[in-house]
Amino acid sequence: MTTHDALADELLRGAARLSRWATRTADLGMPWAQARVLALVDELGPTRVTTLAAADDCSQPSMTTTVQRLEALGLVTRTPDPADARATLVTLTVEGADRLTRLRRARGAALTPVLARVAPDETRLRDAVALLTELLEATRAPSAPQREDT
Repeated sequence: MTTHDALADELLRGAARLSRWATRTADLGMPWAQARVLALVDELGPTRVTTLAAADDCSQPSMTTTVQRLEALGLVTRTPDPADARATLVTLTVEGADRLTRLRRARGAALTPVLARVAPDETRLRDAVALLTELLEATRAPSAPQREDT
């Protein structure tokens, strides 16, 4: 294992653990599975249930149930897919986008006191955010390696 491999592993594990901690600590006001699907729809844009299921690594029936619950809450809508009349696209509603913003703020608020203790100098935080942003942008580059099953 190279140094970059080890650091990549540590970075991913650390980011995932921090994200899970913020989720457990924050008052989301809804099940995390539903919040996660709102975030996926926001990230992917109008998308099919099968694509959401694959992105969330769950079954299509499970995703259908979650989407139905979100739709009943008025947080997403399903509309016919113009490319295939048999399929539908899931899209955030204005209320869904507002709820997602509140969920993200709640998670951030859970982390804020920890950040103030660990990194009172905002320079370190800005550097960390810049690095994460750069890494995310690199994953969107055409030459980014495709996901491999592990």
